Amino acid sequence: MGTNGSTMLKPLRQGLPPLDPSAVCEAASCALPARYEAVGEARRFTRSTLEPWDVGDRFDDIALVVSELVTNALRHALPEEPRTGPGHGSPVRLHLLRWPERLVCAVRDPSEETPVPRETEDDFSAESGRGLLLVESFADGWGWHPVPGDVRGKLVWALFRLESAGR
Repeated sequence: MGTNGSTMLKPLRQGLPPLDPSAVCEAASCALPARYEAVGEARRFTRSTLEPWDVGDRFDDIALVVSELVTNALRHALPEEPRTGPGHGSPVRLHLLRWPERLVCAVRDPSEETPVPRETEDDFSAESGRGLLLVESFADGWGWHPVPGDVRGKLVWALFRLESAGR
């Protein structure tokens, strides 16, 4: 998955209605500080946001993927000394968007580097490097794209199909 170019958003459309921003049922986002405690903050935000959203049995998958995406942004996408404080905003931002039959979680970071799953076949005992492999395993699709406009960075997203209320 994790492609760029014109195919990067294709999984968001496969077998589902087109992504219409005006059709979003629910949306929430939060700024995250440039420290590892932000992963816990992202999990708490995700939990409090998803509780009323009726995501069915996908809650644990979504929470795990949010943790992995935020961890990756903090570990791989921030400069050694992130520029935070007045005028700089938060370097990492979590977005949650729900449509009737899908949910997208996306993490914006300041890096323009392509996210690439690491091959872990060489070292099964490695304690890191499996984040995007977990995202790929638990989400129904994932990808990334550059942040549009004058802002530098990228948005890494994961798609989750949800059971419709009538099924």
